[in-house]
Amino acid sequence: QVQLAESGGGLVQTGGSLRLSCVISGGTFSRYSVGWFRQAPGKEREFVAVRRSSGSGGRIYYTDSVKGRFTVSRDDAKNTLYLQMDSLIPEDTAVYYCAADAGLILSSIRNQHQYDHWGQGTQVTVSS
Repeated sequence: QVQLAESGGGLVQTGGSLRLSCVISGGTFSRYSVGWFRQAPGKEREFVAVRRSSGSGGRIYYTDSVKGRFTVSRDDAKNTLYLQMDSLIPEDTAVYYCAADAGLILSSIRNQHQYDHWGQGTQVTVSS
């Protein structure tokens, strides 16, 4: 059974940085496309970024609002996907979730309902 666990959230001032981690267990890391989503209070969960599975080319995609500020990377030895968040702004405040799916197609990467496995989320708060 695939399990995901996020960590690294916290409180940071505008312009600061955080690095979130998503550890994946119970499955072969390279088989999964792993994405980051976030949900702000009173808003729907939204796509942030995804790294597609190695079999799908491993390309990384970002939502426009985080391009140039957020960076996805991975450590295969640790079965971990990272989300480095720089130049944070209050609008980035949300609970951040990682999600994984073994059969994700390109046209569905932004659709949260296409991901089968989810972590519990980690809170990121950016103060002004």
